Amino acid sequence: MMFQILKNQSNPMQKGTDGLKWLLFILLCLIWGSSFVLMKLGMFAPDGSQVLSAWQVAAIRIFTSGMVLLPFAIKAWKRIPKQSRGIVLISGWLGSFIPAILFCLAESKIDSALAGTLNAVTPLSTLFIGWLIYRIPVAKSKLTGILVGLAGCILLFMQKAFDPVNHPGWAGLVLVATLCYGWNVQMVRQKLSGISALDIATMAFSGMIPFSFILLMVSGYFSLPVQEEIFVRATLAASILGIIGTAVASIIFYRLVQLSGPLFASLVTYGIPFVAIGWGLVYGEKINIAQVAALAIILGGVYLTNKER
Repeated sequence: MMFQILKNQSNPMQKGTDGLKWLLFILLCLIWGSSFVLMKLGMFAPDGSQVLSAWQVAAIRIFTSGMVLLPFAIKAWKRIPKQSRGIVLISGWLGSFIPAILFCLAESKIDSALAGTLNAVTPLSTLFIGWLIYRIPVAKSKLTGILVGLAGCILLFMQKAFDPVNHPGWAGLVLVATLCYGWNVQMVRQKLSGISALDIATMAFSGMIPFSFILLMVSGYFSLPVQEEIFVRATLAASILGIIGTAVASIIFYRLVQLSGPLFASLVTYGIPFVAIGWGLVYGEKINIAQVAALAIILGGVYLTNKER
């Protein structure tokens, strides 16, 4: 049903898209905000011991997302114009494969709430890539909103960076991933706006199946005792991350970019820290007043960025 709704909504200017836009926005916040804890569950056992490596979790994530969309691949290939097929495949690498590896590597050394918070740099990365590569001017009103939201993210970072469980240097991998995200959303908006979200996601992830399978082989996944319960749980977490947190979420994201533009779509990353920190509470982390203030600042940035259409 979700696939059909996203596929049928093809005109960004049609009436009634505001409701759909915010529905997709909220769904993405919930799904992607939960992805950080799923990475942890894939890599570590409850006692903190390593189960799967960062490379293995990233590979399972991409492989399962590609497999769930594979049945749609033939029709998607036919519907996508020849001149756009290469761009779609590049979108898969920029928007999913490379960031998936970077995030898992980062979360092997930092906690999930910090990774979710730093992910909110994506809107600023989107503006920077749009200006640098596509020469898109940045309105002062939007820049103000982005910087306000970024200030809230920095405040959240300061609350987490000096926690003994974190290694702040590894947080740089998350920032590189946000540049990949920013490039991808601008490219989708500029080059793929006339192609359905389902077709883009199907081709992007189906094209990465061979690479993710090779990565699983090279990383030694198939030599592990994967039938044991601890490995079954880790593989299941990584698979849910791939099917829901990557395949389904990417379809929703591509559609949101087409409906509302790359900037609004990238603001999903401002909602992600709320969910990521919420999962942190479930797993015993505490929230202080400074963190609540930071979340309020982030919401203010979202409002300012979207105040003027």
